[in-house]
Amino acid sequence: MRYMLILHADEVAGAAIPPEQMKAAMDQMGAYAQALEKAGAFIATEALDFASKGSLVSVRDGDTQVQDGPFVESREQFGGYFIIEAANEDEARQWAARCPAAVWGTIEVRRIRDRSEY
Repeated sequence: MRYMLILHADEVAGAAIPPEQMKAAMDQMGAYAQALEKAGAFIATEALDFASKGSLVSVRDGDTQVQDGPFVESREQFGGYFIIEAANEDEARQWAARCPAAVWGTIEVRRIRDRSEY
């Protein structure tokens, strides 16, 4: 089964991390991705830009509405993700616990539904 590990972290605190510490953290994330690859569990990963640089788009009565970020006051923002292959939710949670981002933020684990389940 496929799972998405949704990485949440405090963007303001992250932006204040000195460059050498950030490099060390990113090196840890790279090692984590390599461990996933070696185990045959890695599917994809990406980091997202700051929420303040994003926008929300909706259509109401044919009218497109755009709201530029930031959107809500929240301590943690969705900053990136991993998509992994795991036998079950327990295994996915174990991979989430091994992710370095779990130390400075939280990781939401969600199963990706098969299209036949829609």
